[in-house]
Order: sequence, then C-alpha cells, then structure tokens
Amino acid sequence: MATAIRFRNHRGDVVEAPSFSATDAKNAFGRILETAARAGCVTITRHDEPKAVLLSLEEYQALVGAQQNALDTLTGEFDAMLTRMQAPDAAALMQSAFDTPAHDLGRNAVERARRQPK
Repeated sequence: MATAIRFRNHRGDVVEAPSFSATDAKNAFGRILETAARAGCVTITRHDEPKAVLLSLEEYQALVGAQQNALDTLTGEFDAMLTRMQAPDAAALMQSAFDTPAHDLGRNAVERARRQPK
C-alpha cells in the first residue's frame, strides 16, 4: 500500500492527497486531472511509492504567489536599505567607522550597551 502524502494547501489546511498509480495516470489522465483540480493535488505512485505530485492551478498559483510576494517585500526592503547606505551622510559615517581605531570602537560599543534598557 502506498504511503499517504499530506500537504498544507493554500488555505493552510493539512489534507491528504489522493493517490494514483503511474499506470492509472497514463490510462486515465482526464479523471486524475479532474481529481487534482477538485482536491488541490494528487500523488502519482509507482510500485506503491510516491513518485510525483500533480497540483491544481489554484494550488500552484498560491505557492508561486506566496514566494513572489515574499521576494517582492524583501526586494523593496533591500532597495530602500541600499539607497540609505548610498546617501552622502551614510558614506561619511561609514568612512569614519573604518577610520576609527579598534579600541575606540570597542569602548563605544561597551558604553552603548551599558545605556541600553534591560
């Protein structure tokens, strides 16, 4: 008997994917495609072992869209940080930090840590 495949769908529900053998997939693809569209995904097995997953378009778009939204957010944050770092005052502060002797940097870090609320 094939191992059941569980996944979290785009709504956040943990569901068990319907399973079909590779032979059934070859011989009855239309039925399997309809099951995937209805259930969100199906597992294709070979010799009772999961070998592939067929996702509905809705599940695929949710997966790709979630990654794209996260990437878009990170890209915006990175671009804003880079813009701030390239400003003339930031460049001057960075040059000052590189020119500061290590013992002064250490002393400043200790002083700042002591002033932090606990």
